[in-house]
Amino acid sequence: MSFLSAYYELLVGLRYTRARRRNSSGNRFISFISMTSMLGIALGVAALIVVLSVMNGFQKELRVRILGVASHVQITGSDNQLADWKTVAERAAGHASVRAAAPYVNAQGMLSMSGGVRGTIVRGILPEAEVKVAEIGEHMLAGRLDALKEGEFGIVLGSELARAVGARMGERVTLIAPQGLVTPAGVLPRLKQFRVVGVFEMGMFEYDSGLALIHIADAQKLYSMAEQVSGVRLKLDDLFQAPRVGRELLPLLKGDYYVSDWTRSHANFFRAVQIEKNVMFIILMLIVAVAAFNIVSTLVMAVTDKLADIAILRTLGASPGGIMRIFIVQGVLIGVIGTLLGAAFGVLLAFNIDTVVPFLERLFGIQFLAKDVYYISELPSDPQKSDVISIVLLSLGLSFLATLYPSWRASRVNPAEALRYE
Repeated sequence: MSFLSAYYELLVGLRYTRARRRNSSGNRFISFISMTSMLGIALGVAALIVVLSVMNGFQKELRVRILGVASHVQITGSDNQLADWKTVAERAAGHASVRAAAPYVNAQGMLSMSGGVRGTIVRGILPEAEVKVAEIGEHMLAGRLDALKEGEFGIVLGSELARAVGARMGERVTLIAPQGLVTPAGVLPRLKQFRVVGVFEMGMFEYDSGLALIHIADAQKLYSMAEQVSGVRLKLDDLFQAPRVGRELLPLLKGDYYVSDWTRSHANFFRAVQIEKNVMFIILMLIVAVAAFNIVSTLVMAVTDKLADIAILRTLGASPGGIMRIFIVQGVLIGVIGTLLGAAFGVLLAFNIDTVVPFLERLFGIQFLAKDVYYISELPSDPQKSDVISIVLLSLGLSFLATLYPSWRASRVNPAEALRYE
């Protein structure tokens, strides 16, 4: 195919797309359908980019909130206890991807105050080390995490847990441990009063309603663990490398240890979020597909309207392939313009959704995510280059596929038949 041939095919295809023949109502109607197809593709692409960006934002926000309390990697012993946690922490810290390590004691208990009782997960922590592996200290509603001092028996409660037992700052609550004391009168539960020195709110009901933090030394005394801990929590440079780092840590630890990571402990939750994102991608991509295949009807009508033009081009020496490429240019141009407009608008909206949504809420006097119902009260957005590129390529691919059949029909037009009644 020569350069001149390609140039005339492009030129004719662009002319057919604009359809400026004023004396032809059919051309104006075809141009109108082309415009609606273009706008449909643009809206579909924009909606897909915005929705996937918001879902990425929700996924990122939930991951940050969950991993703000949970750990990237946990190391425990075969019996869920570690006697030499300092050695384990030092060896783990030798890995290039490990940023920080902190010991913890994990146990169950019951909080009692004013006649109310509530079950809870008790976590013994070393405050100065815990702030390096978790973000609870950044979500304190009252008090500070470093207010937990050894021997002072202070306790930090989740906001929902504190509300459930009616505990306020400075008040004392009774922590009941399931391990009992054997006495002549029978087995009695271990009780200890703790003073509330802080309240946190992570925005995850699971943690806000069921987690209490105490100093690791106080936890060891209450649960009769001597110098042992439940395990060591690690924070990594890249949380997505947790499975690989976990596998690489086992040879470094040189002992009978069990290593787990956040992808195992929260696998079902994040898998469900990813499946939902994939399903939404498919559903919204169907909108783009419907708009793209409107190009089929546009080109079929264009071919019918241009039968005489096609016949004249054929008699002047145009090949069937050349005729096919003319209408492919027309259809692909609609898809390219619609896709680029949609991608530009979608990316612009995705990056400014934190401004657009509050404006719409003020304009219509509504709140999409009420703070008293949802823990995430703002629409987060995280546009990702890979998503935008995938959407643009799929939209262009669908637009191209939609041009093939009408263009092939145009190339099969018989010049003699087309000019018989002209």
